[in-house]
Amino acid sequence: MLAHDWRPTASLAALAARDDLNRLIRNFFQRRAVLEVETPLMSRGSGTDPQLAPIVARYGVGPGSVGEPRYLQTSPEFAMKRLLAAGSGPIYQLGKAFRDGESGPRHNPEFTLLEWYRPGFTLEQLMEEVAALVREALALAADPIARVSYAALFQREFGLDPHSAPLVHLQALVHARVDRQLDLGERDACLDVLYSALIEPTLLEPVFIYDYPATQAALAKTAPDAQGRLVARRFELVMGGLELANGYDELSDAAEQARRFEQDALTRARLGLPPLAADTRLVAALTQGLPACAGVALGVDRLLMLKLGTRHIDAVLAFPHARA
Repeated sequence: MLAHDWRPTASLAALAARDDLNRLIRNFFQRRAVLEVETPLMSRGSGTDPQLAPIVARYGVGPGSVGEPRYLQTSPEFAMKRLLAAGSGPIYQLGKAFRDGESGPRHNPEFTLLEWYRPGFTLEQLMEEVAALVREALALAADPIARVSYAALFQREFGLDPHSAPLVHLQALVHARVDRQLDLGERDACLDVLYSALIEPTLLEPVFIYDYPATQAALAKTAPDAQGRLVARRFELVMGGLELANGYDELSDAAEQARRFEQDALTRARLGLPPLAADTRLVAALTQGLPACAGVALGVDRLLMLKLGTRHIDAVLAFPHARA
């Protein structure tokens, strides 16, 4: 431990800018009559997405007891959907989320997430609201933010359709353009590497990317696109080479949600990842009935990075992981 490790990594000006941003976010939703809610950070169930790793804690009945596993939430999504099923109406949450193994210039294992849900909104309407918030937060001009499909990005960069390109073609591209030593046996893993290494860093102006492969639906609905390909009804907002927000046309089918939990469990086993307890209360809430809605999660730390023009997340955190 160094003598100066007690000091914050963010300047006092950055801390003040975060305070201003939090106030702006709350005012934004208050003007739109969206209710602020709080849900548990620690839960018995977890998201099962193989791309995410929750941090596991234990709750015991007293000192020295082994306790039961609890998961620090990678997102408040499941609990917020339970509120939606209970009739909450439009809601948002501004608070902490946790992801294991994520640390670096753009990541901290504990980070601030803004998540909101809009019953009755289409995905396109939610994009407009995300754009309005980001323009206000960053003092951007009121010009429309560009929208481009996931397929169009891959066609432009690699001349292929990411929805149908054979695995061997994707593997060859990874070896030729990214890393000859990477041995990826899954199509989505190849697509993720190609996108994160060669496409996302070039997206400097704000852009909404939509119609992801159906295999990357996570908790979004799927539907045919204009070419008849089955796609995930979701979007990401990218700016300055950073993924800023991830939005879904939310899945409301309880049976399909249970099937995806089971599929995630099989994928995790195949990849050698530890099993996770699926959230059965979410399935129960969907069975009761989730209103048709669109929802989005936005990284507040990254939004503040863009606002302050910094490339390292430590510059906007009082105490990042290394100094916590």
